Amino acid sequence: MKDLVEYIAKALVDNPDDVEVTQIRAGQATIVKLEVAPSDKGWVIGRHGRVANAMRTLLRVASTVRDGRRTILKIV
Repeated sequence: MKDLVEYIAKALVDNPDDVEVTQIRAGQATIVKLEVAPSDKGWVIGRHGRVANAMRTLLRVASTVRDGRRTILKIV
């Protein structure tokens, strides 16, 4: 899941070198933390959160099929 989020985020931002993704397993869920440069945060979140919601949907489907676990995306 970490690779998927990193790939999508690097394609969206102006500074792909500043993208950092960490993955933490917590109980029944996996938390994926996405950090980008402050100037790129708007590109990752999108207008009215549409890009972030699309990324969350992709993560939910991929993680359920692959691991059978719930995945939560946090954008920092």
